[in-house]
Amino acid sequence: MNPTDTPPDGDFSRLIEQQLELAAARLPALHPAEVHPAPEDHEEVAVAHPSLEDVLLGNAEPTQEMLEELAALEAAPELSEDELARQALADGGADEDPSTPE
Repeated sequence: MNPTDTPPDGDFSRLIEQQLELAAARLPALHPAEVHPAPEDHEEVAVAHPSLEDVLLGNAEPTQEMLEELAALEAAPELSEDELARQALADGGADEDPSTPE
């Protein structure tokens, strides 16, 4: 675009505003008092479970399942370095290649 093609200041903004007004006029009005479809009429989206990071940052409360899992991890015996090495060599990783263990 060269300077002669550039529209005068404000014309582009007015055009955008007009387009937004036209689009808004075509949208159906949402009235809070109207009855919306029942949950049986559409699929409900499940709320994501809080992550450990969310709980540690204070953004969410831990679930009972999360607390039970943490308790089980704390009660589990520690693995020796030999056992960790054995498990790493036994796992071929995402590429299932035993020559490149995880």
